[in-house]
Amino acid sequence: MPDVGLILSTSAHRPWPLPRGPWMMFQSWQKLLFVHWRVDPASLRHLVPAPLELDLHDGDAWIGVTPFLLTGLRVRMTPPMPWASRFPELNLRTYVRYAGRAGIFFFSLDAASRTAVAGARSFFRLPYRRARMGIETSEGWTRFASRRPGGVARFRAQYRPTGSVLPPAPGSREAFLTERYALFTVLRNGKVLRTDVHHAPWPLQPAEGHVDAGALALAESVPLPSGATPLLHYSDRQDTVIWPPVHGDR
Repeated sequence: MPDVGLILSTSAHRPWPLPRGPWMMFQSWQKLLFVHWRVDPASLRHLVPAPLELDLHDGDAWIGVTPFLLTGLRVRMTPPMPWASRFPELNLRTYVRYAGRAGIFFFSLDAASRTAVAGARSFFRLPYRRARMGIETSEGWTRFASRRPGGVARFRAQYRPTGSVLPPAPGSREAFLTERYALFTVLRNGKVLRTDVHHAPWPLQPAEGHVDAGALALAESVPLPSGATPLLHYSDRQDTVIWPPVHGDR
């Protein structure tokens, strides 16, 4: 079992200190692909709730898709649950700021675990959806497929790393796209919740592959740029701890 104390001891890279309260959950994210498209901020503003500010890099907004295998899911002081601790997951996201902190806003999160979807929707108030998913690795390639019931929000990808493992340089585009330590949710009454996360700097590798994300983006009315080649990065493993959600301005 990973040493959470060791994970927490590596924190100098964070943009703000670790939360004071006890962490709640551990997850390991494996065989993860970052897929990113540069977009006009005006094309996203109406999709992101007003309390949140779009976070831009050199004047551009970014749409991200991240397929990965989640393993080792457990709540603090408990072992992993055999029926709900290992499953594929797929996120569609952009980058925002609120109360001086940069973070992630999810348009959708798909997962192959009914238990995990129900728990995340009720406790973290995140837009999780159940989907049929598969992930496999052979001859250095990872193949990932997802489809929600009814055939909508389909996604397919085949990818592999192509270079050395390097953490993103501070201030770089790669750091902007990956080094995110907060997840923001806006409730119907306008209240903003922030969920803090922590992990070591991302062990990134450049990647190559083919990604078919059009149906997923269309299901959420997210505008992917037509014909644009996405930016791809790979990470083999990232061990992560997560805190309970709090008011966003705390």
